[in-house]
Amino acid sequence: MNSKMLVFSNAVAGQDDAFNDWYDNTHLAEVAEVPGVVRGERYEIVPSALGGGGEPAHRYLAVYELDGDPEDVAKAFGAKAATGEIKLSPTLDMSTLSVQIWRARDAGK
Repeated sequence: MNSKMLVFSNAVAGQDDAFNDWYDNTHLAEVAEVPGVVRGERYEIVPSALGGGGEPAHRYLAVYELDGDPEDVAKAFGAKAATGEIKLSPTLDMSTLSVQIWRARDAGK
């Protein structure tokens, strides 16, 4: 199954360096240990001349490649978070966090 988990996030104001250190050196590895998660990559927004409505809502994006059933991956992620195996940083602005799982469309259907 070809699906991706997209995580749009921001750091708490003034905490970008600490946020990026935590995400790059701790959180990516913790999420990659979730059954069904193959790997993850992080991105940051690039100011663009393309226009499109002003200031973006999120500065950072993490894309995780999944090879398991999205429901099973979401449950496993929740279980690891509940046991403390995945820890969230106080530098993560939870008020702007957005997480979705996207599945590739099968154009032949």
